[in-house]
Parts: sequence; C-alpha cells; structure tokens
Amino acid sequence: MSERLTLPVLPLRDVVLFPGVSTPIGAGRPATLRAIERALKSEHRLIFAVSQRENLEKVTPEKLYAMGTIAKIGQVQRGLAGVQLLLHGEKRGTALHYTDTGDHLEAVVVEAVDQQPVNPTDSAFVALHREARQRAAELGQKSGIPEEVVSQVLEGATDPGKLADLVAAYIEIKPTDRQQLLETLAIEERLRRVLVHVQRQIGVHDAQEEIKSQVQEELGERQREMFLREQMKAIRKELGEEDEGTEIEELRKRFAALQLPEAAKKEVERELSRLERASRDSMEAQVIRTYLETMAELPWNKRSEESLDLKRAAAILEEDHYGLQDVKDHVLEFLAVRQLRLRAPAGEAKGNEDDRQAKGPILLFVGPPGVGKTSIAKSIARAMGRAYVRISLGGARDEADIRGHRRTYVGAMPGRIIQGMKQAGTKNPVFLLDEVDKLGVSFQGDPAAALLEVLDPAQNDSFTDHYLGVPFDLSEVLFIATANFIQNIPGPLLDRLETVDFAGYTEREKLEIAKRYLILRQLGENGLTTEQLTISDEAVSAIIASYTREAGVRQLEREIGKLGRKVARKLAAGEAERLTVAAQDVDDLLGRPKVHPERKAGVDQIGVATGMYYTPVGGDIMFVEASVMRGKGELVLTGQLGDVMKESARAALTYAKSHADLLGIPEEAFTDTDVHIHVPAGAIPKDGPSAGVTMATALVSALSKRPARHDLAMTGEVTLRGRLLPIGGVKEKVLGAVRAGITTIVLPKENEPDLEDLPEDVRKSLGVHVVEELGEVLSLALRGAKFEAGHLVFEGPAPVEPKMVTKS
Repeated sequence: MSERLTLPVLPLRDVVLFPGVSTPIGAGRPATLRAIERALKSEHRLIFAVSQRENLEKVTPEKLYAMGTIAKIGQVQRGLAGVQLLLHGEKRGTALHYTDTGDHLEAVVVEAVDQQPVNPTDSAFVALHREARQRAAELGQKSGIPEEVVSQVLEGATDPGKLADLVAAYIEIKPTDRQQLLETLAIEERLRRVLVHVQRQIGVHDAQEEIKSQVQEELGERQREMFLREQMKAIRKELGEEDEGTEIEELRKRFAALQLPEAAKKEVERELSRLERASRDSMEAQVIRTYLETMAELPWNKRSEESLDLKRAAAILEEDHYGLQDVKDHVLEFLAVRQLRLRAPAGEAKGNEDDRQAKGPILLFVGPPGVGKTSIAKSIARAMGRAYVRISLGGARDEADIRGHRRTYVGAMPGRIIQGMKQAGTKNPVFLLDEVDKLGVSFQGDPAAALLEVLDPAQNDSFTDHYLGVPFDLSEVLFIATANFIQNIPGPLLDRLETVDFAGYTEREKLEIAKRYLILRQLGENGLTTEQLTISDEAVSAIIASYTREAGVRQLEREIGKLGRKVARKLAAGEAERLTVAAQDVDDLLGRPKVHPERKAGVDQIGVATGMYYTPVGGDIMFVEASVMRGKGELVLTGQLGDVMKESARAALTYAKSHADLLGIPEEAFTDTDVHIHVPAGAIPKDGPSAGVTMATALVSALSKRPARHDLAMTGEVTLRGRLLPIGGVKEKVLGAVRAGITTIVLPKENEPDLEDLPEDVRKSLGVHVVEELGEVLSLALRGAKFEAGHLVFEGPAPVEPKMVTKS
C-alpha cells in the first residue's frame, strides 16, 4: 500500500491541477493562506491541491473532491491582495479523509497510481497515442501557438499518460470535465477522452474560421456595394435624378423604424431593389413606389393608448346614448377583461403565454334603422380611447372590396380593410363594418366569404390582402358589424359574430332622447338657442305619435328640425322674439298629421279579435275579422295573406270544428256555411304564424256569436290541439299595443321571460296573461266565457252584438 501523507489542503476554485504541469495560483482566503504557510515550513513544501465542487467562499470537507494533485510549491510572491505562487503537480492523490484543524484544512493522502495498458505495444494503443499527439499539435497551431513551441512542449511528454495530462491542462473545457480526466486512472481511457475533447476544440476553431471568413466576405461585399452606390449617385446627379436616390434612402429609413415582420421585410427589400433598378419615369417604378408608400403608412406596431377606466367609460356611454344597456354592458365587460389581463404577470394567461393583448369580441348590432347602432360604435371608441374607422359595405359585391386587387392589375389598390387600418393609424382601432347584411354577390366573388377570415379571431392575426401580398395582424382590432335583417347574413359569417339586438324605442324613450339630444342638436343646426325656442313634452309626444312611424328616431329628428326652421323663419321676420311650442301648436307648424296609428276598437264585436304584429319599424295591433254566411262550407281568406297565415286560418277552422261542442258552437253552424276571414289593411302583404291565436279567437267568436273584448290583444301560434307555441318580437308587439290603447295582453307561456325586456312603467300599466291552451285565451277574450277543468264554459245566452254607430 502507498505511503500515507498528511498534507495541508489548497482548495481550488474552477481550476484543476494535473501532474507534470506547473500553474500559477492566486490565494487570498485566510484559511488557504495559513495552509500555504504550513506547507512552506515543511521540508518538501508539499501541499494537496484539490478542486471545490462549488465555487463558494467558505470551504468545508464535503465541498471538496476526493481526487486531487500532490503539488510542490515553487516561487511565492506576497502582495496586499494575498499570495501568488507557482504550483508544480507531482502526482495524483486521493484524500482518505479531511480534517479541519480550526486553522486550516488537512488531508490524509495516498498516491493514486496510473493503470498502464495491458499491452503498450498494441497497434490500437500506439495509433491512439499517435493520433492524440498529432491532434494536440494541430490544436496548438490553430490556437495561434508557434509550431516550434508546440513541438518542444509535446516532445517533453513522451509517456502517454503524461501527454494526456499535459493536453488536458491546456485545452478549453469545463472544470467538471477536467476533474473527470484527473480521476481517470486508466491511461488508455484518459487518452481517448482527451482526444475527444481535442477533436471538439478543433471543430470549434474550424467553425470560427468559417464564420470569420464569411464576415470578412460580407464586409467586402458591403464595401463594394457602398462604392457602387456612390458611383450611382454621381451618375444620377449628372442625369438630374438625384432626388430619386434620396427618396429611396428615406423609404429605407422609414422601413427600418417600423420593425416589420420577417415576411413583410423580405417583400419590402425585394421591391426596394426593383425600384433602384427601374427608370424613374417608368410605369413599373410608379407602381412599386405606390406599393412601398402604402406599406410604410400602415400601423405595423403602433397602438392607441387605451383608457381602461371603467367609471369614465360608463359615464361616456351614458352621456352619448340613452338606454341600450346590453351594448354598454358588453363594452364594459371587455374593458374589465382587458384591464385584468394587463395587470396579470406575463405568462399567467392560460393558452396565451406570450401575448397579453386581449382579443376583442366581434360584435354584430342588429336592429331597425335609426336606433343608434352606428353612432354607439363611435361612442365605444371614445370610451376606450381608441381610433375609430367606419366603412359601409352596403352594395359591395366584389371580393376585391375586402381583399384588394393583385398588383398585376392596372390601378390596383388595397382592400377596404387595409385602407381602414391605414386611415386609423393604429393596429387596435374600433372598426365598424356598416350594413353587413346588404353585401351583394356577383361573378367577381362573394365579399361575405372574404369577411370570414377578417372576422375569425383564430385567423385574422395573419390576414393577407391581395395587394400587400404579406400577412397583416388584425387580431387587436375591435370589429363591430351592423345589420337591419339578420336573416340576410350568411350562416358561416353569422357564426363568427356575437349578436346584440337593438329593439325599437318606446314613446317614453323617444321623448327622453329628444329632450336630451335631438332638440339641442337641431337648435344648433338652425341657429336657435334654448331661450328663443322651447318645446314642451306634450308637443314632442304629439310629434312622435302623429308625425313619425319608426322604431328609431331619425324621422323624429327631421320633424323637430322642420319645426325649428318654421320657428327660425318667424323669428327672422320679427314676428316674435321667442316661442314656446305646445301640443296644440304642432299642427299649425308641421301641417296635418302624416301618420294615423291603429287605435283599439271602441266596443266589443262578434267576429273581431285584436292581434299584434312586428315590423322593422316597430310593433302595432291589427284586427282579424271573421264572418259566417250561407255557402258550400268553404273558407275564404283575404287581406294579402301569406302561406303561413293561410295555414294558420285552416288550423283554426279545424280546431273549431273538432271542439265545437266544447266551444258552444251549434252543429248547424258548419252546415252549408262559408267562413270569411279578412285581415285589414288589404294593400299590405302579411305573413307569419303568430296571428294563429287571433284568427282562432275571431273564428270562434263569429261561430259562437260571442263578442270578443276590444281592450285585449293577443299573439301566438296555435296547433291543431289548441296548444300555444312561442313567438318572437314580444317587446315591440307589446309596446305597439300599449301605444294603441290596449290594457290587457295575452301571450304564450313560453314567452314569459321576454316580459323582462319591457320598461318597468309599461309592465305596471298592463294586465298580462300567459297561457298554454287556446281554451284559456278564449275564456279571457270572449265575453261570458270561463275555462274550467280543461273545458270552455259559457255563462248565459249569447249576448246581442252591440251596433256600431257611424256619424255622417
């Protein structure tokens, strides 16, 4: 067994000392200095140099490797910062254990003997030794060491083990790899590992040389390019084309400041090169110049600073528009989500770790004209602090309107989406697509199909306009589309939109809108002040009822403007200094009433029931008249009824025949009898299933000779079994009925949730009945009828029908 030595320990940080190699070491830690002093006082000046496992200031035995090098201290130079000494590795050593003396570390060390190869003359080992020596010489030369120095150093290491230690000490590898080589006692294995590291270092040097040559070649090309450009400038100056070069340089500077995506950058560079080669006055140069200017003006990275103050946004929306609570809620919810996403640390947003930009909802505002769909989009932009862009798609019938024309065509230009982004100047505007339900289709393509990519959040981050030819990011745009008729929008396009319904305004809402916005606006447009003209609430209500018939307020504003002009003329003529318009003055100023809304009937009548209907301009009531006369058992339908209404009338007659005994209808009522159902006004086409219950009520009233209530209106689809099915447009229908003076409403049971859409004052003023069976409707609508145990029961004989008195 080898002799045991007790030696002071010299901990090394990120350094490994090999046997046969001399290395300068700097020491400054107190314990290390004391260990060096202890070694210097010994006879042989030996110290155990061992690497630390971690680069720590305080050293403990656990943080030291077991394998190190028994080294001899050579020259020592003391200074203010510590000691500089030259260590010469003598032989490998293994620490059996470390001891902390309190002053420094000591180790009991035994020599680690190299394991010689089995057959040192084996051809494979000899070849390995020779290859390692040659590769080491090659690496030394590539590292810039003179060839004679490399040869001299390598010739001094004739032993394979010493060669491996020498090369391992000088190649650039990690300290852990050096330690691994130190701990490899088998000479053949150590030599093989050293050769692998040398080959890797040679590969790194080769790659560096290649990169260096490429850089130098590129620099040479750039210098050549600069020289040629200077020559081109001189030539252009002689030709009087000096401004063109300046223009191209300005374009280059503009694009350099834009931070374009890679695809756009390549396209721009290609077009700039073409522009430099093209003649200034050629058609091609003009096309390229227009394209590059369009690219430079697009907002590739510019964003508006958003206002995320929810209270301020809510105040702006309330200030600009009355009502429309659903729309305001959508906008405030989006702003709240945006605010929370921006507050969250990067990477916490699930599914979108790299981007905290909130992708806006794509909204579709559906409703009749004049209810504020377009104007509220501008208020949304103001509330959010974003730019506002509007394009009208009404009548667009070419795909190029959306995607643009390819640059191969003369007069090509980008589509309206890219033009809108250019106009906005930011990549996150509020973008209004007005009248999206009025898109046309022609042989030039379907613009609605082109909108599918624009309005799909999963695709519009790489929208490619035909003119640009490169992707443009639309994912941060808040798109808002408007439409009057949702059924005119193709299904795939509608599927990408979040629908927000705009119902018509009630008369009370119109009055409030007129007081808050319309009157003040028209006073300003007509040069009037609030002191010169005052319009009473009763006068505005008279204008709404007798001069407008609409769901919105456009016609109302026109009539108020007309009234303002009449007053302005009187004031200008000196006929008065100020005017207050009351309800009785409206006829004198605006002429006779233009609208004659339907009013409820004056008395109960046999065979006449009141229904409700919906149109894009709002709801109203209609009368269904049924009359029984001698004939051949035929059903006569008049009033320009559509197929659905005709089928509803036939279903009502079948129900009356099959339930005649329960409805109090005598058997002879169907014998040799014709039934005539008429729905005025005859000039207006009508269709839809919701008049089914009204037709059935009028028919039963005529056949049973029981009058129907004149103050009750109804709506609903009826089956042959007498069950009521739900219908749409409840809010508009009920508001129209209230406007006509109706006090009691009958609705299908399944439409009960729709009553929540009604204003509070309307709900309180109405008697509303929700029913499931036609029998329940008849018990409410027919005088003297009750619905008991699933049967209709009449009290007393049929009353005499009141006579209608006509004044001549």
